[in-house]
Amino acid sequence: MTRPERLSQEVVGRGFAFADAQAMREMLESAGSLADWQRFAASWNDLVLDTHLPEGHRYRRRRHATLSARASERVFRIEPHAPHYQTLEYNPLVGGIERWFEPMRPEILASESFRRIVGFTLELFPPLKPRADWHIECHQFRIEARPDAVGQPTPEGVHRDGVDYVLVLLVARSNIESGTTTVHALDNRTLGSFTLTEPLDAALVDDSRVKHGVTPVRPIDPRKPACRDVLVVTLKARA
Repeated sequence: MTRPERLSQEVVGRGFAFADAQAMREMLESAGSLADWQRFAASWNDLVLDTHLPEGHRYRRRRHATLSARASERVFRIEPHAPHYQTLEYNPLVGGIERWFEPMRPEILASESFRRIVGFTLELFPPLKPRADWHIECHQFRIEARPDAVGQPTPEGVHRDGVDYVLVLLVARSNIESGTTTVHALDNRTLGSFTLTEPLDAALVDDSRVKHGVTPVRPIDPRKPACRDVLVVTLKARA
């Protein structure tokens, strides 16, 4: 059994998995390239403030893209830019409305690193539902922390996203403490926790079976900028 297959089976068995940076790099580079990773990671400096959050929550920057993939294929298609939508059931803070975000830059969608990361999710998750076509959304998130205001990676609290599977990949973290991922059963029992600390550390979640959240981040040195950068990829089987 290959390492991705073992990881997939861990998601099947527990509903979630953690993969450290070394393991993720080996899996990603086994069938692709991260040669342009530095340029890919630098694109987080070009994100736009998320103004859909209520007043008092001006700490999140993001860009968004919509993709698709057909059953049993390990390639994706870039779809026309579209809003992100969650029902109030899944996001009581800002659900129930179409949220338009600035699109991910074309050069980032075309980058080796991005294409390999999304390709990896298509190797890992779709075999669990081999007959499904997939709606895929990708989110570049930067959570900023200031001395007078913590940054909340999951301002809606412990939640589900309303999809089938989720990959959360750490791109960078700078001058922050905390940011611990917690995973919970649907009856709210805590199943596990871990902190993404190194670029390429990853959380993988079966969103139909578990909830997840991330604790607020705070600056270590209040005199310096502080942030947490992640790429979130969600897959939802088309009806």
